[in-house]
Amino acid sequence: MPYRMFMHKQLLSALVGLFHPRDIANAGKFFSSSTAYRRLDISGIYPPIPTPFNEDESIAYDKLEFNMKKWNKIPFKGYVVQGSTGECCFLNMDERIQVVKEVVRLAGPDKLVIAGSGCESTRETIWLSQKVAEVGAKAVMVVNPYYFKTNMNQAAFLAHYTKVADQSPIPIILYNIPSNTGIDIPPEVVIKLAKHPNIIGMKDSGGDIVRIAALVFATASDDFQILSGSAGFLLPAYAVGCVGGICGLANMLGEEVCKLSELSKSSDIKAARELQLRIVGPNACVTRRFGVPGMKASMDWFGYYGGPLRSPLLSLSSSEEEVVKQAFQKSNFL
Repeated sequence: MPYRMFMHKQLLSALVGLFHPRDIANAGKFFSSSTAYRRLDISGIYPPIPTPFNEDESIAYDKLEFNMKKWNKIPFKGYVVQGSTGECCFLNMDERIQVVKEVVRLAGPDKLVIAGSGCESTRETIWLSQKVAEVGAKAVMVVNPYYFKTNMNQAAFLAHYTKVADQSPIPIILYNIPSNTGIDIPPEVVIKLAKHPNIIGMKDSGGDIVRIAALVFATASDDFQILSGSAGFLLPAYAVGCVGGICGLANMLGEEVCKLSELSKSSDIKAARELQLRIVGPNACVTRRFGVPGMKASMDWFGYYGGPLRSPLLSLSSSEEEVVKQAFQKSNFL
């Protein structure tokens, strides 16, 4: 029995009750069905590239070019620029647009560039989405507003994303990262937004594989594409129907993450499982445990430029750096 079919049967019972049937049935009343709309194919692996800085915290565009030349040799589908790993919240608007423009210029002709455009206000998000489209981004990834958490209910999310999608000249990818925002975008909201013709998918970094499976199941008729937000659960994400991943670990282990992607779609589940297990430890160190500081430190070890962070983030201490290094060594990547 193919692994994906097996996982589907195992998870089907877990999906019952996660959504009320009327949530799915009523979703079509919010937007007209988008199944006839040919959506941008975002399947594949993307590194969410860090923003390189000089010692004075200015953007090191020469180092960005250095990294891009190396990444262009790896079979990525494209790049995500100005996401969480790009320290986007520490850049001003001019910087965010310029970094996107440079990545578009430096990316290989076959690479798809997705730009983070999420801001706290709907108005700013729309403005930035339009600006990054002007400099060549093919889609935008929009993190949810989160500062006024108690006011961010389903109605607020639906209104925000609908206004952005209505006015963005390029497709929208929802971005769910509760570890950073403190908010899980409600599944009912995702199901409704999946009907919008300009909302084509979601990056889910939450790691709840049953939730992801339920969303794949509930949005299947809308050609809604869900991307794993981490290499740490890439194999199970593919098993339940995700189409790829935006994986921080791909910044330094791009070939390995792309290999895991291919193995996950093949019949060689044993090899896929072995590689997935090797990836879990290092991935945790450069994402949830140490975040961007861990990411940039490890990039330096693999021949990329990681470099300094922008304040208030601090570089790893020597003891923290040793923990990260040991994780890569234990998995035989160093």
